[in-house]
Amino acid sequence: MSFPYSYSVLGLVPGLILTVVVAALVLYTSLVLWEFCLRHPEVRDVCDVGQMLFWGKSWVWYLTAVMFLLNNTFIQGLHVLTGAKYLNTMTNHSVCTVGFAVIMAVISFFCSLPRTFSTLSKIATMSAFFTFVSVLLAAIFAGIEAHPAGYNPDPNHIDPTTGTKIGGAPIVLVIPAAGTTFVSGMNAFLNISYTFIGQITIPSFIAEMKNPKDFPKALWAVTIAEVIVFSLVGSIVYVYTGTQYNTAPAFGSLGNEVYKKVAFSFMIPTLIFLGVLYASVSARFVFFRIFEGTRHKGNHTVIGWASWAAILAATWVVAFIIAEVIPFFSDLLSLMSSLFDSFFGFIFWGVAYLRMRKAEYGPGYYKKRGIRGIIGFVINIIIIIIGIFMLGVGTYASVDSILLSYQAGNVKGVFTCAGNGL
Repeated sequence: MSFPYSYSVLGLVPGLILTVVVAALVLYTSLVLWEFCLRHPEVRDVCDVGQMLFWGKSWVWYLTAVMFLLNNTFIQGLHVLTGAKYLNTMTNHSVCTVGFAVIMAVISFFCSLPRTFSTLSKIATMSAFFTFVSVLLAAIFAGIEAHPAGYNPDPNHIDPTTGTKIGGAPIVLVIPAAGTTFVSGMNAFLNISYTFIGQITIPSFIAEMKNPKDFPKALWAVTIAEVIVFSLVGSIVYVYTGTQYNTAPAFGSLGNEVYKKVAFSFMIPTLIFLGVLYASVSARFVFFRIFEGTRHKGNHTVIGWASWAAILAATWVVAFIIAEVIPFFSDLLSLMSSLFDSFFGFIFWGVAYLRMRKAEYGPGYYKKRGIRGIIGFVINIIIIIIGIFMLGVGTYASVDSILLSYQAGNVKGVFTCAGNGL
């Protein structure tokens, strides 16, 4: 539900164009990754891929492993933060926000305990259904309610908290507003990118598939569905809530308290499941390497289960700390996107394409394949450049936005009891 916010910053037309472009790039790079995994069935996860791409160096494997674990843990932290927001919203801040974050982390820890993806796949289906219901309700409620949250009929009304002019009918921008800063625009782009980019888990899933050649069917279906749902819901909610009343996540833009709580509640299975998924992927990564070749890996032993639980607990403790140190929804999304999606969404797969074509056609491969080879070469060089841009400029913009959020007093500080409900 970050798309309405992104559209309010970028403008509706640039926002929709970026949505389609990012989705297309993620689809393309995911297909490149799928091809790479088919050519190298020995690959078990993204760390193996990283080592193969960059000269087979062991230090690349360890560096990728650190980024892989941090990426997953940051995502867990995002879901701890959003879970605390939900609990604060539903209870009108009846408990210290730190306490709500602890509750969310503990619930997620226990849901992470199953050690096989087969168990999680059943939860995933339910999670996808409830997410669809949640965003659909948010769009419907935004359209039928009289006014968005914070509405003031006076177009010259000044918000006493921020000192900014906010009032009148919802304003919908086709292009960015004059004076939109680079930092806010970059953060909006990174928010969109984060929602689509998920290639980091693909090698782990393909390694467990009975027929990996079927993977593109699911990939195309998911991408088309995402573009339709994200674009429609993001546009509808933005049009009815406007630039001046928009929040991230967008549930906070709903003026009717019942509507807001009902729509937000249907998101709970996803808030738990996605964090659980990434925790499970991280735990499997560590667990399998510790107990490779031992009976603890595939059997129910006390040492095996105790170690599995300890690894999961460690990831959720770190996730809780991240959620408390960076308690800003959109800024946390942007920081994750710039630090990790730059590599796992773009740079790695541009390099993977170049390496595969060079291995197949030899030096000067882009010339030997004619116009198709040249276009493929140029596209993947652009993909690598996008990743480098996100890593450098995107990280700067994300950190700067976090500092500005603290300076603006959007929260009182780290590990604060202050309410963060919508």
